[in-house]
Amino acid sequence: MADTQKVIDLDKSQVLALYRQMLVIRRCEEQLAKSYANGLIPGACHTYVGEEAVATGVCAHLRPTDAVFSTHRGHGHALAKGVPPRELIAELYGRVTGCSRGRGGSMHLFAPEVGMMGTSGIVGPCILQATGAGYSFKLRGTDSVGVAFFGDGAVNNGAFHEGLNLAAIWDLPVVFVCENNMYATEVPFAYATRNTNVAERARAYGIAAVAVDGNDVLAVYEAAGQAVQWARSGGGPSLIECRTYRTRPHAEGMRDGGYRSPEEIEAWKQRDPILLLHGRMLDAGISTDSDFEAIETEVRALIEEAHQFAIGSPYPDPATVSDHIFSQP
Repeated sequence: MADTQKVIDLDKSQVLALYRQMLVIRRCEEQLAKSYANGLIPGACHTYVGEEAVATGVCAHLRPTDAVFSTHRGHGHALAKGVPPRELIAELYGRVTGCSRGRGGSMHLFAPEVGMMGTSGIVGPCILQATGAGYSFKLRGTDSVGVAFFGDGAVNNGAFHEGLNLAAIWDLPVVFVCENNMYATEVPFAYATRNTNVAERARAYGIAAVAVDGNDVLAVYEAAGQAVQWARSGGGPSLIECRTYRTRPHAEGMRDGGYRSPEEIEAWKQRDPILLLHGRMLDAGISTDSDFEAIETEVRALIEEAHQFAIGSPYPDPATVSDHIFSQP
């Protein structure tokens, strides 16, 4: 079968690394959902549960010098780009040991040292920021790549059209990644637009584009590998439409149904990206139950340590409230 062949085409260690990264995101998000319910997280908390294959498959090809720009649902992107779980969790708890020193919270994650150049609750700007990063890289003559992660709700925003057009006419090294999870908050994508084929829209700007199963980490990995290499070699921008689904509410504390049916949610849970890869690896005979048990044990310990680190960390000193606001000479 084609799916099994994709597993075999990759080294066992590579596939296990993809599996582990998805599991780190999942277990971290599950901890954050509990922490939100327990009052540990001030502000909003948008989890990435169900979409782990996208961040994992794309960021596996990126270097620290590549710049990633993200959205309100950015925890998975930050973790996959290299932000340690302890710094992510501490940030959501508002602690000074967080990646943004406790000042950003869930929707403002920054870690320039690993190329995580920020998340934002404003819809669309990551597209323009990644385009700007690509312009900078081209001017400086580097082979770095700008990457924008955005949802289907952003493609009706002017930033989408302006960013793609500019990247196309200047052949910028940018990879646009649309996480099409079918809903913008609670508004169905099919209601908000007549053309739900995001890849087709990108092609209208003369940009190479492909639509893949966003719950298949191997398909995302393959498409992202080609897109990143194309950008690094001077080929210009491309777009990957990853058709996926979030299985938790838009944000913690919001309703889960009403705008989508329990049957729809359950059907997508059966296509869980972690379970899909787990099954394929077992079917292909390249991993055993003991491999997965070892990873599960290690990841759970990692997230528990991160949680304890976060709750044991201090809040920012009120005397530093004006720090990091203006550039220091």
